[in-house]
Amino acid sequence: MTSLFQSDPAVLVLEDGTRHVGRAYGALGTTLGEVVFATGMTGYQETLTDPSYAGQIVLQTAPHIGNTGMNDEDHESRRIWVSGYIVRDPSRVVSNWRADESLDDALVNDAVIGISGIDTRAVTRHIRAAGSMRGGIFSGESAGLDADEQLRQVQEAPQMAGQNLSAAVSVEAVEITPATSERIGTLAVLDLGVKKATIDNLAARGFEVHVLPQDVTIDDIRAIEPVAVFYSNGPGDPAASGDHVALLREVLDDGLPFFGICFGNQLLGRALGLGTYKLPFGHRGINQPVLDKTTGRVEITAHNHGFAVDAPVEGEFDSPHGYGRVEVSHVGLNDNVVEGLRALDIPAFSVQYHPEAAAGPHDANYLFDRFRDVVIADLAKKSEK
Repeated sequence: MTSLFQSDPAVLVLEDGTRHVGRAYGALGTTLGEVVFATGMTGYQETLTDPSYAGQIVLQTAPHIGNTGMNDEDHESRRIWVSGYIVRDPSRVVSNWRADESLDDALVNDAVIGISGIDTRAVTRHIRAAGSMRGGIFSGESAGLDADEQLRQVQEAPQMAGQNLSAAVSVEAVEITPATSERIGTLAVLDLGVKKATIDNLAARGFEVHVLPQDVTIDDIRAIEPVAVFYSNGPGDPAASGDHVALLREVLDDGLPFFGICFGNQLLGRALGLGTYKLPFGHRGINQPVLDKTTGRVEITAHNHGFAVDAPVEGEFDSPHGYGRVEVSHVGLNDNVVEGLRALDIPAFSVQYHPEAAAGPHDANYLFDRFRDVVIADLAKKSEK
């Protein structure tokens, strides 16, 4: 299987006026979004199909991308979600027996506009210094637009801060996945951009997983009589998701065990009364060291977040919204960012990174076991009453 690349010119324009000229890759046209970099050397298919990347133009720091093509088994969701794609050297040959199509064909089929042949290291270093910023990829006819016009379009694009993108990535109707081990009960999963690997891990722990649209009410959740509630990863600004925070407080008030990942961690923080803030360039990649403060173990983990919870990383503190004592359970060792929360007086915890980690690493997969144990203990406690 070979890849047929566009010969058309393309240009990447950042909101500060920085320009990089390269070749079109994928579909032709114009795309705008927040430019971020992902450090994984493998797993580009999982990155592209992760709904958390909606609204973002993803730059791969690994220089050679596409050699294993794309297959029908490793998608994390129903489509490619990135707003645009930046690579240095696309593979001209797909050399994996599992491949069903080339990466550039998949980009064209999902109308994803990309650029190749630019110095991705220079762009990465620029973002590391200046922070994530809006950008645009212009190819085909739009590559010939006046530079000032291209810059104007980029600067008028919406900022990621303040955006609520949950409705764009969530399911429209309930989807049920049966438990694949001894059944514990029904788990309500609020789909804010959930990944297939997360659903598979939850089903493997005995949960019958009910993936719910992001606009459900507490009555909708109560109607399925769940043993627990889970909030997924997803794109957007947690400060713009007030309805999801209010719903989570009703879940906590009902005494249901709760587990959140990524966006779910930020929303638990806000439900407990904590603030969130935007990181300068975010955490994205599969090689981030995190300390589990409950065990003292350091894990190598996968990340994809541009926002973080504002909380003291040492000691316990009281929830400003009356949910008892809380502690930061996990800390990022690169920059001391909050990577997990644990409520000490109610059965609720969350992590900022990705324990489902497809395509890896799998150091943090134990968190699904921890959630199962919390739910089983809660069921036993309630049965004694």
